[in-house]
Amino acid sequence: MIKEIVKDREFLSKPAEEATVADAEVVQDLRDTLESLDDAVCLAANQIGSTKAVIAYRDGDRVAVMLNPKIKRGAQPYKTQESCLSLEEPSEVRRFQMVTVSYQVLSGENLVSRTKRLNGWTAEVVQHAIDHCAGKLV
Repeated sequence: MIKEIVKDREFLSKPAEEATVADAEVVQDLRDTLESLDDAVCLAANQIGSTKAVIAYRDGDRVAVMLNPKIKRGAQPYKTQESCLSLEEPSEVRRFQMVTVSYQVLSGENLVSRTKRLNGWTAEVVQHAIDHCAGKLV
């Protein structure tokens, strides 16, 4: 189901709770909402009103979803300006050109752990969404 984007700073500032297999509906809502937005490249579950640690991002022509994502390693730091659907003004942030992310995916009735190396634009948008899970407003 497509959800409205949350702009409540107090809600967005709270760290996310661990996602479980019971959060399949949150995963689908996040995917549906991101697919409906032409001007968005990533979303975190708190941006659609959920307290769970789930993110979605555009990966080429598809929407990828990560549950409980954590940045394990970052290389080549840089500063950049980012906009956010939940905030009015862009923010200057520090990002890594390359990141290694550990996360989980739903596979039937199980969560399966995975690790992925990302670089460039994809690494940047995933870092942005993971910041949302930590309650960081950027």
